[in-house]
Amino acid sequence: MTVRVRFAPSPTGQPHIGNIRTVVFNWLFARQHGGQFIIRVEDTDRTRYVPDAVNVMFNSLRWLGLDWDEGPDVGGPHGPYVQSERLPIYREKAQELLDKGWAYRCNCSPERLERVREEQRARGEMIMYDGHCRDLPANAISPDEPHVIRLKMPREGQTQVHDMLKGEVVFENSGIDDQVLLKSDGFPTYHLAVVVDDYLMQITHIIRGDDWLSSAPKHVTLYRAFGWELPEFAHVPLVLGADGRKLGKRHGAISVAEFERQGYLPEALFNFLALVGWAPGEGVDQEVFSREELLQRFDMKRVNLAPAVFSYEKLDWMNGVYIRALSPEALMERLIPFWQDAGLVPYPVTTESLAQLQVMTPIVQERLKVLKDVVPLTDFVFADIPTPAPEALIGPKMTAEQSLQTLEAVRSLLAGVLNWDAASLEPPLRQLCKDLGLKAGQVLGIIRVATSGKEVAPPLFGSLEALGRHATLQRLRRAEDALAASIQQASPA
Repeated sequence: MTVRVRFAPSPTGQPHIGNIRTVVFNWLFARQHGGQFIIRVEDTDRTRYVPDAVNVMFNSLRWLGLDWDEGPDVGGPHGPYVQSERLPIYREKAQELLDKGWAYRCNCSPERLERVREEQRARGEMIMYDGHCRDLPANAISPDEPHVIRLKMPREGQTQVHDMLKGEVVFENSGIDDQVLLKSDGFPTYHLAVVVDDYLMQITHIIRGDDWLSSAPKHVTLYRAFGWELPEFAHVPLVLGADGRKLGKRHGAISVAEFERQGYLPEALFNFLALVGWAPGEGVDQEVFSREELLQRFDMKRVNLAPAVFSYEKLDWMNGVYIRALSPEALMERLIPFWQDAGLVPYPVTTESLAQLQVMTPIVQERLKVLKDVVPLTDFVFADIPTPAPEALIGPKMTAEQSLQTLEAVRSLLAGVLNWDAASLEPPLRQLCKDLGLKAGQVLGIIRVATSGKEVAPPLFGSLEALGRHATLQRLRRAEDALAASIQQASPA
């Protein structure tokens, strides 16, 4: 089976994650069948054009590990792959439709069109063009005066659209508008351009969002008007938030770039997107798939017809699985930019910082859901902290005086430790707990707060190793002084 699919974004902003999910479906389908995946930029909406949006889109797809066979940046035999560079083609095809009687010129003013819409609303009718110019003589409107070209949609009967997922979908022609195909500025609308481009670029399968299903009868009509063979259509379910509403900014990150900034791994996001609205099969509980496994298993027939829910909770879980599967060296390389962006690690990484990173990376690996989590979890290692409040330095079921004595004992002990590493620090500290007649949680908790300023932090002994002898002893001494001052202040004169 010959397969040529395309992703045709409009450069009107950052690519929405719901659209990227459909891109993943297209890419998997093409690669699975040994076909071609094509990128085409649909930039005919000049009022919403965003400079550099195309580069952002390219970077997002590459970050996800997607490649393409033809496109604006790589060329190909069916270019140009930017619609604004194809305007003569659309004008020629619009004229062909006029000549065949499948289209007509319309010079209705915006004021008249709005008046018609208002009257239709008042009567409770469907909002659509009233056909004022539809049956005028061919020469009634001069090509030289401002006008648009509209599709002459059949008024009676039905248009059937065969969908790979839904089967036969039937539309009543009476409810389909005479769509504008060519605007007065000579730019095509989406409907003309997409059909012309898909045909000329030999697209065999159009896999797109369910929100385009209502446009399918117009596109089918255009294919038939030109006398072209129809491609296969597949309208995949929309992506919704957990509240059942269309995925939007209120739900969190919605662009690929934002997911990257938050610290999601591209392989985890790719895996997750492949499962949004698609299932590997009944009785298959596996959810973490390599790219190769997804290419083997992906089947358009298993795409769910119901809207798909984008679960950030599930994505966080999956991202954590991928983080834990990385080697410490690979994880550190991915974490360094986040430490650097937060101003905790210099550019370039110094030898001293590298040694700290090599200690911290493996001890935080189990705790990360996204890479960005590493910053608040480890900032105390790379930057000084305010001395904790005295009440935070009092251990559970301990008095302030006991806690102060514990801090003094800990600092005295650590000052004499010869090898400053986690393996050398842990045994004497645990023995100290026994010598003091205290539980490990009481003593280690006081040390954790005094040295990190946090009640919850990465494993203590590795953190102390990364923090270093000087900073550890300094923070313990400051904590002692603060607690001692508090005790003295509370004592009766």
